[in-house]
Amino acid sequence: MDKMRFESVNINSANIDKIAELFPEAITEGLDEEKSTPENKVYKKVVNFEVLRTLLGEEVSGDEAYEFTWIGKREAIREAGRPIRKTLRPCVEDSKNWDTTENLYIEGDNLDVLKLLQESYLGKVKMIYIDPPYNTGNDFLYRDNFAQSREEYDEDAGIYDEDDNRLIRNTESNGRFHSDWCSMIYPRLVLARNLLREDGVIFISIDDGEQGQLKKICDEVFGESNLAACIPWQSRLSMQNDTDFSANHEYLVVYAKRRRFENRRLKESNVGIWHKKDSFVFRPLPLDKDKFDNPDNDPRGLWKADPFDAPNVRPNLTYPVINPNTGEKHLPPSGRCWRISPDKFSSALAEGRIIFGKNGKGRPQMKSFYEEKKEFGSIDNSWFSGDKIGTATAATKELQSLFGKSLFETPKPTSLLKKICTLGFLESDDIILDFFSGSATTAHAVMQLNAEDSGKRKFIMVQLPEVCPEDSEAAKAGYKNICEIGKERIRRAGEKIKEEAGLMAEDLDIGFRVLKLDDTNMKDVYYAADEYNQDMLAKLESNIKDDRTETDLLYGCLLDWGLPLSMPHTHEELDGVTIHNYNNGDLIACFAPKISEKVVKEIAKRLPLRVVFRDSSFSSSPEKINVEEIFKLLAPKTTVKVL
Repeated sequence: MDKMRFESVNINSANIDKIAELFPEAITEGLDEEKSTPENKVYKKVVNFEVLRTLLGEEVSGDEAYEFTWIGKREAIREAGRPIRKTLRPCVEDSKNWDTTENLYIEGDNLDVLKLLQESYLGKVKMIYIDPPYNTGNDFLYRDNFAQSREEYDEDAGIYDEDDNRLIRNTESNGRFHSDWCSMIYPRLVLARNLLREDGVIFISIDDGEQGQLKKICDEVFGESNLAACIPWQSRLSMQNDTDFSANHEYLVVYAKRRRFENRRLKESNVGIWHKKDSFVFRPLPLDKDKFDNPDNDPRGLWKADPFDAPNVRPNLTYPVINPNTGEKHLPPSGRCWRISPDKFSSALAEGRIIFGKNGKGRPQMKSFYEEKKEFGSIDNSWFSGDKIGTATAATKELQSLFGKSLFETPKPTSLLKKICTLGFLESDDIILDFFSGSATTAHAVMQLNAEDSGKRKFIMVQLPEVCPEDSEAAKAGYKNICEIGKERIRRAGEKIKEEAGLMAEDLDIGFRVLKLDDTNMKDVYYAADEYNQDMLAKLESNIKDDRTETDLLYGCLLDWGLPLSMPHTHEELDGVTIHNYNNGDLIACFAPKISEKVVKEIAKRLPLRVVFRDSSFSSSPEKINVEEIFKLLAPKTTVKVL
């Protein structure tokens, strides 16, 4: 029986395997310094870059190339693929509706959490929204473990900071002000991209301070061709008079996992392609019926006036148009042409599809009828106005309405999140991830959308339990960290939404499972032979840490086996031991110290896809062989592992 790995996926190793498939000649063996000891040398597959360069020939870039770099970039790239030995421990007491909810709230450093989610949610997330630190010099920045050594730092920048706190205030006096921020965001975006579906999309809030750097990083991680928009959002309506300009905007940087480029124009000839689920990442929005009217009682119904001219200059579409009401001759504006040919114009005029302004004396316009255009839908503008989308002030008021006071400095309005959920085509059963969750606006918006259309969208919130400053309103209100604020907001917002929606929200999921990042469930037993003593051997009778529950072990197995963390699970007593059944047979686990043959046979008869036991549950090799034989006979398709 194979053993569970209990280590996040090694992305670097997986990438080497991909290179090996294409260029086996470039793969060789190299010393694994982390696993090797003076007595025992361990080797691993490595890429011989000189051979790879020769195989690729002139396609490998030379000394000069267009690139974006910073101090620490190489280590940030390595960190994205470096595995960790950590786990997510369930916290039922902090959760809401644990047994029925499909939403997750995860507490911990999002870099580690994203690594742990790589197998369970690989290619399953439809949309990601994040609101990372803006690096203003006043906000906090994650200090990751892959900080350079003193020697490396001194060599690159001549300065070394000995502060080893997880969060630091990144002031502009820091010689690596932008570099530290880039090194923080880069590996997180690499891991986030892996989780997106092929038709997935990511929205990132940012301001002018790091917008340029963020876009260059996203061009590298997601591909420049996958940039969908960089949307200015009017985050405040009031004016600030003590600066050169009143900074009233932020940005939403938007990238698709994979954009399509053929037939990108929204027109009648390819409207079918546009509306296919597996087609464009951003499909047309429903037409706003309120923008149509029928002031002349046209029997064809509601209409609106669209421009009759179009971009470009085409001789066959450049001709004089005579206003039948005034006799005035009109030509297209400079650099433009009419939308249709002279023959089609005559027909459209006879059909009453051409008007000349409200009073009949203006330039030509074309009637667009709602019933004819509704199947096309419409695309949205690449800027958001505060009066329509909401502002930071509106977001603060939302929190005040829930808590009676403002507990968070930089919240986003739920109206903004609902808007981007619509743009990202977050459909009724999709997953949205926010790994800088903050005050949990994203969760609030998802529950609100589900209440409005009876959807089943699921959220995954990730937040570091950043301590609230002692003098903050949050601390005064009794909240120790940001996670406590976020979880309480989801509880309060969910109840309020359900109450206001009434029968429409009868099946609304307003719960969430809380999971907390922690060190691995397994004891560290990697000692050289001459380091063991009698006391240590006694402690190693079990390789599982003493404070871990069977539910902790179950969720560790889910991560290791790549199963989603939101499925239902039950437990039952059988012959004196507890049997855990996850999602009706996706995984059955028994972690009892001693398991009878009766229990093994009963589990096998249920034909689960996966089974896991403790290695120590079977005291001898014959017992283990017997277990394997039982499953070969009763459940040959079941995969059995031990921990």
